[in-house]
Parts: sequence; structure tokens; C-alpha cells
Amino acid sequence: MSSGNHGCLDKQRQKGKLPIQIVQNPSKMVREKEILLHWISKLVARKKVGALLLFVIFTVFFIGALLVGEEAEDVQEGDLVLNIGLTDRMTLSYPEPSPIFGEQSKNITSSGDILGVIPNLALPPPPTASLEYTLPPEHPCSNFTSPTPQFIKKKLNRLPCPVCYLPVEKALALMPKVPSPSPVLKNLTYIYEENLSRKTEFGGSDFGGYPSLKQRADSYDIKESMSVHCGFVRGIKPGNNTGFDMDEDDLLDMKQCNGVVVASAIFGNFDEINQPKNIGKYAKETVCFYMFIDEQTEAYKKSSASLRSSKKIGLWRIVVVHNLPYMDPRRNGRIPKHLLHRIFPNARYSMWIDGKLQLVVDPYQILERFLWRTNATFAISRHYARFDVYKEAEANKAAKKYSNTSIDFQIEFYRREGLTPYTQEKLPITSDVPEGCVIIKEHVPISNLFNCLWFNEVDRFTPRDQLSFSTVRDKIRAKTNYTISMFLDCERRSFVVQKLHRSLLLLLHHLNNHQ
Repeated sequence: MSSGNHGCLDKQRQKGKLPIQIVQNPSKMVREKEILLHWISKLVARKKVGALLLFVIFTVFFIGALLVGEEAEDVQEGDLVLNIGLTDRMTLSYPEPSPIFGEQSKNITSSGDILGVIPNLALPPPPTASLEYTLPPEHPCSNFTSPTPQFIKKKLNRLPCPVCYLPVEKALALMPKVPSPSPVLKNLTYIYEENLSRKTEFGGSDFGGYPSLKQRADSYDIKESMSVHCGFVRGIKPGNNTGFDMDEDDLLDMKQCNGVVVASAIFGNFDEINQPKNIGKYAKETVCFYMFIDEQTEAYKKSSASLRSSKKIGLWRIVVVHNLPYMDPRRNGRIPKHLLHRIFPNARYSMWIDGKLQLVVDPYQILERFLWRTNATFAISRHYARFDVYKEAEANKAAKKYSNTSIDFQIEFYRREGLTPYTQEKLPITSDVPEGCVIIKEHVPISNLFNCLWFNEVDRFTPRDQLSFSTVRDKIRAKTNYTISMFLDCERRSFVVQKLHRSLLLLLHHLNNHQ
């Protein structure tokens, strides 16, 4: 350290800004380091100590890898299967810029120019909404202030932040007696195609259909009654000879669920089943907890004796899905994530949580905090670090989440439609990128339509659904004044806990056994 730096530190210590530290003689410190290194080298030469050090290093490495990419899903075999045909269509003609994004094209700057702090604002409720309530002034939550979102570059501050939940009994007392209003859209039905026509511009599948670009445009022209593609196109009854098929007793049980659904999925035996915690007695009796798994995961659970004939593991009812429509487990996971309103046709509310997460707060408390108290019908957390779709696309490419060519194709398509980088001029919208591992939703026509159209974008383009979220939101919002409630990701971490993927758990277990 230079003498100048020593002087600066001394001045700061004198002012009380730094704790007093003892500064050793540099030559003495060098000699001590040499002695320490010699001692470590002798320890490593011993077998047991060396193996222990290796185990610690591997553990730190894999835990660190999890923390760096905990919000992202690992690339698995099959990710590139549905890219066939996209790479040779890069010369397709694109639609002209849409007026939906017209005003956002003025004074565009990079999201990197945004101030470090973005106001915690939310769009006002639609004019027709009448279910909003205000907590009494003496209630602790009425004066509770959520933390201001801060987007930091190093992504180190990813801990939960305080959230004021009501006690379960008080949350239940505030459940709306009637469904929330659905702006413009009142009646939503779904397209059934007995004979699929695969002659379309690009994209689509046998499960989601092959809607043309004109049909796509029509689906964003919101009217009082609409019929749209929304998965399961080959059958009248979802899950019955449509792809993503389920047993008849499971379908009957799901049809009878007319309250709150909490759903998750594990495909490819990628995660362990995480049991919800802190769930009240009433929720255990009334909330439908469903875990969707594929046959590979079922075989593992049966071999480990955790899955028996009762179809229950803890709170979860296990539903084995057959005839999966995609070769990519990640695409298959998008079906229950976005189409719960089709799988549970009579449910009033649903909460989707990724298989890697553990629920640790009662569902009724979550619904009250993120839907009922804010007068919302759809809530999702913002991404913990990024709020610009263009930057999210580059991050996906850098992390090799999907084919770079397919990501570029999708983003260029949206750009030609009018998608712009996120700037402060989009306020009160605070982000264009969600952290999509949790979705909280009321099953009203407009929120069901949002999920249908979001799924259609995933089916047509890449399964990286963060890239298509803002396009669907803004197109619907332009016609209806409907928007999505986006809360802080640190708030999301207050009610779900990140768990290790099963592959990492197995590796750590193997290293421990080896030691």
C-alpha cells in the first residue's frame, strides 16, 4: 500500500469513518504469509485433509453457481428442438410498427441511463373496479411502507425484504364476495381444431395450434366476446387426448376445485418435491395443492417409496402427466404455469410456484397482500436485476439459456412491432421483465386471456417467457386499460424459498459419501 493511501486511511480513522485497525510491518506480514503457505501445503499432502479441502471447495463452487444463477433455469437437452425452421426464416417480412407502442418511441434512451432508484408506483385500478378496500388506520399494515426498489449491478442483495401480511383470519374476512371486473372482455372461449393446419408463417405446435400472424393480431383486438388459441387445441376437454394428458380421476378432482389452487410441476426429475410450510388449518382443508410430474419423475418417486397409491406426498396431490407435447421439459412446464385456468376450469384463484421453490406463507395471506389489497387480478414480481427486455435477451444469450439465433429472431420481431428499451418515460410501469417463478392470479376473463396470449408467444417463439411478457401486457393494456401488478422480487422471496436443484443435491451427497 502506498504512503498516500496510508495517509487517506489515517484521516478517515481520525474522523471516525473507519474502525481503528492495527497496521503491521509489511516485511513481517510477508514472512507470516510464507509460513502459512508452507503449513497449508503440508496439510494438503495428507490424504484426509486434502480430500476435506476438495470437498469444501466443490461445495463452495456449486453453492456459488446456484446463487449466481438461481433465478435462471439450466439448459437441458431438447432446448433447441423447436428452433427448427426459425433460423431459415430470418428474411421473413415483419409487420409494420404498431400504434400500441407508438408514444413510447419518443426520447428513447438505454435502460442503463436510468437512475439507480425507480419509484415504487403502480397503475391506478380500472375505472370500473369497485372491490378496493382500505385497512383501518390503527392497523400495523396501513402505515407499512414497502422498500424502494434498487437495481444494483452486482446482484448481491437478493434477500427477502419485510412484507406486512395480515393474520389468516383477517385475510379471509377480506376475501371479495364477488369476482373482480374484467375490462371490456366478458366472455372468453377457446379454439378447438380437429384438423390442424400447419401452413402458417412460422411457429406453433400440435398442442398450441398454428395461428397465423393475422389470427395473432386479432387476438389482441380485445372485444366483449372472444375465442382464442389457448393450448389443448386437439380436444374439447383439456387433458383428454390433447397432449399433456391426465387420468380421468385427476381431471374430475381438478374440476371440483372451485376455490384456491396452488400448483407446481417437476419434469425430467429435476427438482425435489418441497413441502409447503406455515400453512393454516383452513388452507389445508380448502386449498387445492397440485404437483404435476412426468413419468420419469414418477418412476423415481416410486423407487424411493415416496409415492404410493394415495397419490399424495404431504400436502401435494401428485398428478402424472402423459403424452407430453414437447421434447423440452421447460416447454412442458410452461403449460401448467400459464394455463391453470384451463386445467382448473372452476377455480377462482390460482398461485403458480416453480418446482425449485418452497412455499412458506399461507396462500390466503398471499392473496390478500398481492391481489385483494391492491385491487389486482394478476400479480408477478419484477426481475431482481433487469427491467429491460433487450438486456434480458442479452443475458439469456450470454448464459446460453437458448439458441442465440432464436432469441435474436424473437427480439427483432418485437422491435419491428414497436418494442422499445425500458426508460423512465414508461412510468408508472416500473419494469418490462418479470421474475416469472411465481404467478398470483384471479381467474377472470381478462387475466385468463393474458395467460393464453402469453402462452401463445412462448409456443410461437422461445420458452424464455420473460422476453414476451411486456409485449402481451402492453398490447392488452392499450385496448383495455388493464395492467399487471408487479411487486418487488425481495417481497416474493418473503413467501417462497429457493431450494437446491436435485442434481446439485445429489452431487453434494456424492462428494460427502466419497469423503
